[in-house]
Amino acid sequence: MTYHRLIQIEFNHCDPAGIVFYPRYFEMTNSVVENFFADVLHCSFARMMEDRAGVPTARIEVNFHAPSRLGEKLDFTLQITRIGTSSVGFRITAAAGGIDRLTADLTLVNVDCNGQSQPWHSAVRARMIAFSQEQDQ
Repeated sequence: MTYHRLIQIEFNHCDPAGIVFYPRYFEMTNSVVENFFADVLHCSFARMMEDRAGVPTARIEVNFHAPSRLGEKLDFTLQITRIGTSSVGFRITAAAGGIDRLTADLTLVNVDCNGQSQPWHSAVRARMIAFSQEQDQ
């Protein structure tokens, strides 16, 4: 199974030429991750904040393939590439009109309120594993 999220390119995403200003892609990928945690893992960022925990991005590598323009709808996909004791790897892609726009590889780490890594809650880890197994079929 692959997680999908459509994001329409808005004026606030663009530079004066009407193409996405590249730092906005980082906000969009974070939105995809945040919604994945809420929709699939049933662990919203709001709940993590209440629990005094979080999942900061420890590593991100992005390849930009083609520009995106105001008004386009990007289909973002997320797949799990690795599940660690306290970290997870994601591959996020975005495309529109059959043209790849970006590929991002991310590593997120589950941390407590002091920024120390901590193991995934067993239910969250189980949902990650189930999602990962479904995407491999």
